[in-house]
Amino acid sequence: MTSASSSSPEHIMIVAGEASGDMHGANLVKALHIMRPDITLSGMGGKELAAVGVDILFDAAKIAVVGVVEVFSHLKDIVKARRTLIAEMRQKKPALLILIDFPDFNMLLAAQAKKLNIPVFYYISPQVWAWRSGRVKKIASLSRRVATILPFEQQFYKKHGYEVDFVGHPLLDTVNTTMSKADFIQKNGIPADNRLIGIIPGSRSKEIKYLLPDFLKAAVLFQQQSDLPCTFLLPKASTISRSLLDDNGLSQFGQHIDIRVISENRYDLMEACDAALTASGTVTLELAILGTPSVVAYKVSPKTYFLGKMLIRNIRFFSLVNLISDKKIIPELLQDEVTPERLAAELDKLVTNPVENQQVLHGLKALRSLLGGPGASTKAASIALDIIHDKR
Repeated sequence: MTSASSSSPEHIMIVAGEASGDMHGANLVKALHIMRPDITLSGMGGKELAAVGVDILFDAAKIAVVGVVEVFSHLKDIVKARRTLIAEMRQKKPALLILIDFPDFNMLLAAQAKKLNIPVFYYISPQVWAWRSGRVKKIASLSRRVATILPFEQQFYKKHGYEVDFVGHPLLDTVNTTMSKADFIQKNGIPADNRLIGIIPGSRSKEIKYLLPDFLKAAVLFQQQSDLPCTFLLPKASTISRSLLDDNGLSQFGQHIDIRVISENRYDLMEACDAALTASGTVTLELAILGTPSVVAYKVSPKTYFLGKMLIRNIRFFSLVNLISDKKIIPELLQDEVTPERLAAELDKLVTNPVENQQVLHGLKALRSLLGGPGASTKAASIALDIIHDKR
């Protein structure tokens, strides 16, 4: 690649494959533009990256899937996305390739970038500590720098002989509310004395299909045994259509419980909840930062679960809250444990058992102190610019 003068604009490629990566990538881009307004970017992502000026070459929603088996039905789009991005790298020779998690796809791009002498910054390291830890060596060899957002990841890499940057968790800068619980209730016409329970089945269609029906059945059971009327709040992700929600139980169970589907003020909704039923993933940390207790569920196809059990070993927990805390803070239900009865029972303990409630709240407060300080996106942007500068 021809060296650019210090005053000339640079082009960066950025690749995110999931909704959380799209959000964290967008905040990184904002920080980059503050430091270097002349930088241009292209790559793969979703609405968040597009909104901050990234030229989206391929919509990540087409290949964001859960589970090993489910990948096969998306192979055509995966191959197309990879070819599109490699063609862009060859044509534009970006000054840097920023990869966000999404390891199986992004590792192939990293290998191609190395052949083209394009430096790689792996922002938000894949969860190599959970499975296929041998990838640590490959990630480190293909990347100029690696940034981690979970505190124990830095030590994990160090144990394998590699130094990486812990930048703190970017959610600390983005999880903010805009109104009080009282204002949220009033805005949405919710009776002031009602219990508020979050129903958060995820941002992917497979998650909705596997979790929403059980979440809704659990909501009915919880309402039946509750001593107070309940309002259930479902924040609709932009990646999910209302028809998908209706087809997976909302149109049926919406007649038996007071459930509100809300597309805005996501964090205000989550903080207003007394507790929530939620899919696994970034949302569990969002709830934790807001101080909202949750019951976490993870469910995939039987074949994917069988393969996962063979690949993932020596992991005590699957939710980020418990993993980071290294102890059980919130209840987890995995695969066959995800039943309406278990969900309702765990939810009831969180809401009506004062001892259980206080233990969880104390654990969530302790967790927040483990996530590092604010400014993750700014720190990551500085690393990205350092790599570009070092290459000249």
